[in-house]
Amino acid sequence: MNFEGLDPGLAEYAPAMHSALDPVLDAHLNPSLLQNVELDPEGVALEALPVQESVHIMEGVYSELHSVVAEVGVPVSVSHFDLHEEMLWVGSHGGHATSFFGPTLERYSSFQVNGSDDIRQIQSLENGILFLTKNNLKYMARGGLIIFDYLLDESEDMHSLLLTDSSTLLIGGLQNHILEIDLNTVQETQKYTVETPGVTIMRQTNRFFFCGHTSGKVSLRDLRTFKVEHEFDAFSGSLSDFDVHGNLLATCGFSSRLTGLACDRFLKVYDLRMMRAITPLQVHVDPAFLRFIPTYTSRLAIISQSGQCQFCEPTGLANPADIFHVNPVGPLLMTFDVSASKQALAFGDSEGCVHLWTDSPEPSFNPYSRETEFALPCLVDSLPPLDWSQDLLPLSLIPVPLTTDTLLSDWPAANSAPAPRRAPPVDAEILRTMKKVGFIGYAPNPRTRLRNQIPYRLKESDSEFDSFSQVTESPIGREEEPHLHMVSKKYRKVTIKYSKLGLEDFDFKHYNKTLFAGLEPHIPNAYCNCMIQVLYFLEPVRCLIQNHLCQKEFCLACELGFLFHMLDLSRGDPCQGSNFLRAFRTIPEASALGLILADSDEASGKGNLARLIQRWNRFILTQLHQDLQELEVPQAYRGAGGSSFCSSGDSVIGQLFSCEMENCSLCRCGSETVRASSTLLFTLSYPEGSNSDKTGKNCDFAQVLKRSICLEQNTQAWCDNCEKYQPTIQTRNIRHLPDILVINCEVNSLKEADFWRMQAEVAFKMAIKKHSGEISKNKEFALADWKELGSPEGILMCPSIEELKNVWLPFSIQMKMTKNKGLDVCNWTDGDEMQWGPARAEEEHGVYVYDLMATVVHILDSRTGGSLVAHIKVGETYHQRKEGVTHQQWYLFNDFLIEPIDKHEAVQFDMNWKVPAILYYIKRNLNSKYNLNIKNPIEASVLLAEASLARKQRKTHTTFIPLMLNEMPQVGDLVGLDAEFVTLNEEEAELRSDGTKSTIKPSQMSVARITCVRGQGPNEGIPFIDDYISTQEQVVDYLTQYSGIKPGDLDAKISSKHLTTLKSTYLKLRFLIDIGVKFVGHGLQKDFRVINLMVPKDQVLDTVYLFHMPRKRMISLRFLAWYFLDAAVFSSVLAL
Repeated sequence: MNFEGLDPGLAEYAPAMHSALDPVLDAHLNPSLLQNVELDPEGVALEALPVQESVHIMEGVYSELHSVVAEVGVPVSVSHFDLHEEMLWVGSHGGHATSFFGPTLERYSSFQVNGSDDIRQIQSLENGILFLTKNNLKYMARGGLIIFDYLLDESEDMHSLLLTDSSTLLIGGLQNHILEIDLNTVQETQKYTVETPGVTIMRQTNRFFFCGHTSGKVSLRDLRTFKVEHEFDAFSGSLSDFDVHGNLLATCGFSSRLTGLACDRFLKVYDLRMMRAITPLQVHVDPAFLRFIPTYTSRLAIISQSGQCQFCEPTGLANPADIFHVNPVGPLLMTFDVSASKQALAFGDSEGCVHLWTDSPEPSFNPYSRETEFALPCLVDSLPPLDWSQDLLPLSLIPVPLTTDTLLSDWPAANSAPAPRRAPPVDAEILRTMKKVGFIGYAPNPRTRLRNQIPYRLKESDSEFDSFSQVTESPIGREEEPHLHMVSKKYRKVTIKYSKLGLEDFDFKHYNKTLFAGLEPHIPNAYCNCMIQVLYFLEPVRCLIQNHLCQKEFCLACELGFLFHMLDLSRGDPCQGSNFLRAFRTIPEASALGLILADSDEASGKGNLARLIQRWNRFILTQLHQDLQELEVPQAYRGAGGSSFCSSGDSVIGQLFSCEMENCSLCRCGSETVRASSTLLFTLSYPEGSNSDKTGKNCDFAQVLKRSICLEQNTQAWCDNCEKYQPTIQTRNIRHLPDILVINCEVNSLKEADFWRMQAEVAFKMAIKKHSGEISKNKEFALADWKELGSPEGILMCPSIEELKNVWLPFSIQMKMTKNKGLDVCNWTDGDEMQWGPARAEEEHGVYVYDLMATVVHILDSRTGGSLVAHIKVGETYHQRKEGVTHQQWYLFNDFLIEPIDKHEAVQFDMNWKVPAILYYIKRNLNSKYNLNIKNPIEASVLLAEASLARKQRKTHTTFIPLMLNEMPQVGDLVGLDAEFVTLNEEEAELRSDGTKSTIKPSQMSVARITCVRGQGPNEGIPFIDDYISTQEQVVDYLTQYSGIKPGDLDAKISSKHLTTLKSTYLKLRFLIDIGVKFVGHGLQKDFRVINLMVPKDQVLDTVYLFHMPRKRMISLRFLAWYFLDAAVFSSVLAL
């Protein structure tokens, strides 16, 4: 605020009164000013001055609750309610800051911010508090530690600050500019010039920055450019305070009179919709401060320096009956603030006292405040004796006082000599791959360290890593090394080695000897490959998605169905989900959830993959549910009894994954609210204090799952009976169980990892006891004893000790709905099945058995950033289609690496490098309940004529004749195909030390034009498809010299070509493939790869391979056309 119109006597306080740290009673103070302040024998004010017990706090009416002395005799310059915790911050004219906790105003911390200048504004952040003085900005922790201290120019005179976002700060003062500070780098990023100097108050809404000037003006500035959009000349003298709420701007200030400045009793109110003043509001006090308090109405609180406070409506008349009086210890009120909850008001006076007024006996400063951390009591006097005879005694246990004198460990220069650090050893990988030319060795960069940086770590520590995500690892393909034994080779991140021929000479069969298809990982955001495989091997989901087809351009369900069709056709060759991920990047919700990674973040592994894939899991289920919710259920999904697979208004995804629940909220007043909801997955909630419990308490997975499903928690919620937010107990009851149970493990910290590790140890001990009898009570079994138990001399009754390690997850669980809406969950074993029987469990007892179908695992890898893999139990139908056999088998899916594994490996989690992320349980015999036939949804109508997206296309520019109904292709018909592409991302390559070029990442291509030519009939040789593909992504290179595509050809606004969507043209090619035509072209393998199509080899006639001689290079199309047809191709393109 502006202090020009205040009492000049306030500036006459002597510096000696501004105590540095501990406030003391000054001898020159008038004792009558402190007659109501109780002092201890040393003269220091006590913590708080409660109001007399006779004062009754009426609900909804502000009354004084507590008063407290911040600093005796020193005026309070600013007060601020903490926005994150239940605290009130106070700054004094002596540069001292004090904080008080809760409505009782218990002193929390007190420290000196500046030795000479007053504190002019306080702003609370999540990790600390910002203090602004005349020419200094200081960021301090709530306990008083300095985070940063930013010194401004000595000529600056700052008065106000404004936090525009979490990391940007604006600072204004009496100069003619406003500074923008980046709180992350603590640097000045921008300096905005203001036409009218003297910005002492700043506010912000979603439309404007509001700047209050000492001249009495209020300027409205643009949020992006900071340019003046409008200006109000409020007062002729000076501006005292203003506030903004909704469409109203209220100001108070001083007007110029013959004798000087006089306080104006008219509040100037402005309508921000019409940008003009409305009727001024006359008040009965001298306004110095004002704030909107929008609780039930948009009330204004007007405060005078003498202690009068009046409430009134900004568009109504002020009532003298709405005035109440604050009883300050000093003669003047110096500061005023309102809490975020509008339940508390804080006043600071000129004698260092703070007064708290509230509208309820137990107010809260914020709607949702976090818990405040309090300092631990001093333990110096209770330290145990130290035994000096121990060689490994840590000297840090000895409390040492802070001193500026020379320490005993500071050896003088005469008794010490500098010794250079010993050079670290060369990486073993470099020595292994080094090639010597003379006396110089060359080796490829293993990329284990940053460029030009070598840490001095001479000895590897044998202890566990202090960071949960640091595990030594190397990519697959290298030989096993002693220091890489922790991670199994098949779990390491796989990469594609590119050569001159691209992927043609890369041996994918080395990584996948099955007939199932892997997914290529080099596409952006391909971290979700493992989850795509999980959804594909869910038989009901696969059939549903492949039966789906809609008109939406970027439909994830359609694109996922196209990808599933490719996985069906593949015979072990890898596929890529480029079209699916292209549609995924266009979904706004995916970007808002942070699911779209930049190439640099994905390559370096900056993102937490475990959290990322769990968010992606929730997103894809929700998106598929929305895409399929309003569509008619296909006939294939009707049960054998004729009933619909799902209810009307719901989707099949909802039927499979949705779990109906009742959420009950119980307020402390006894009011209970019940509402119905549903969820597609559950998140594990672990027992409290599980990390501190080291006794090895057994806790079954079923118990944790039941606690997570039937969750009970305490939280703040709105109570209709109390008509305010109250602490409530929220419980969740299950009404209907899903057919597929999806669980996010939420193992994101060491606490959850230690819980899994501890439960695995307990489960291992119990399994040993079960298989081998009682173990001697005098012997403690740990993880190190497992090898002894598996030795020939050890226990032989256990079938395999290795299968019992790191196992806590059951293969099956049993769930039963009770009559009182409860849920019973327990682990299910083969012996239980013998007891209940496979059919009686569900039909007679209402018991549902869920079998583990898939686990998604986060592989921790500090060298490559980690990866995600999946263990999937592949069912009988998939084996029968691919291999002609009927059995079930667990497989590891690591991008394009697929390998059969033992079923125990799917539930073994070594938390040092293999962390569970997602679990999929399916109801037993789920596939037998429904008819899962697939009907191709693509019809012949996709080949007929369609409208172009281009606005400027004319019929004279048509380059093709669409097919007629009597020209529809048949099985074996020839179709000439050619495709042109544009580049979205350039190729990333490096030049090796021997001069050869190595491709790190290939260029990302996008199809731009597809042409299909008739191969028979009266119109033979005439194209029936010549589509230009519209793209919304940025094109780096149009490759005009090869493709003929020019800038603008793919833009619907200016293109004159026949422009279509990729999905429309993709459906045409899919229909041609499905009916069995044969494609003729040159280099069709690359064309189909970029288009993202899987075509059987017997339907492709590629001239690249027709005219290829063994051990010779491939022949170009230009040469073949010149040799056989005596024609020059590309000549018209090269002439452009």
